[in-house]
Amino acid sequence: MKMETRTSMDNTAKQMIIETERFTLRPVQKSDAGLIAMHGADLRVAGNTTSIPHPYPPGAADAFIDRATDPERAEDVWVLDGSNSGHAEVIGTIALKKQDMGTRSGSQSEVGYWVAPAFWNTGLATEAVSAILSVNPHGCDTMFASVFQDNPASARVLTNQGFEYIGDAESFSVARNATVATWTYLKKMTP
Repeated sequence: MKMETRTSMDNTAKQMIIETERFTLRPVQKSDAGLIAMHGADLRVAGNTTSIPHPYPPGAADAFIDRATDPERAEDVWVLDGSNSGHAEVIGTIALKKQDMGTRSGSQSEVGYWVAPAFWNTGLATEAVSAILSVNPHGCDTMFASVFQDNPASARVLTNQGFEYIGDAESFSVARNATVATWTYLKKMTP
């Protein structure tokens, strides 16, 4: 798959806009609330994340957008906007959360993503992760991600992009109301 990544800056969110072959990664906006709520309400999406609740409560999408657009936000969130390819404005999201490394040198960001089920197994998640890696918006030395062990497709997205498995752990899934076994992956961004 050939991908050309073009970037620009959204001044309101102070966040990069990243153009790929099939979609645009752009900051979340208020008009995304309906599609985010629709996809977030799907247990297939929520159940593969740690933080999306199920059932999806009224107002949750607006609260998510408020957090994602806050100038003091904890993470940068991009929407996979497929409108230039004839798809919906929200076909998924990808986020980077800068991690405090404490006394260790270097910087690290955690990557997380979901794609609407209608677009599963189409390479969109791989394309989104690849775009984020190629631009490295936080300028970090390493990126890491965790996926639930019952979601091997998300693990393949990471390994296909050069992430290396570093171990097993557990994370709480709000949608499942349970602690779920995870695989953790790491990618060094600098030689």
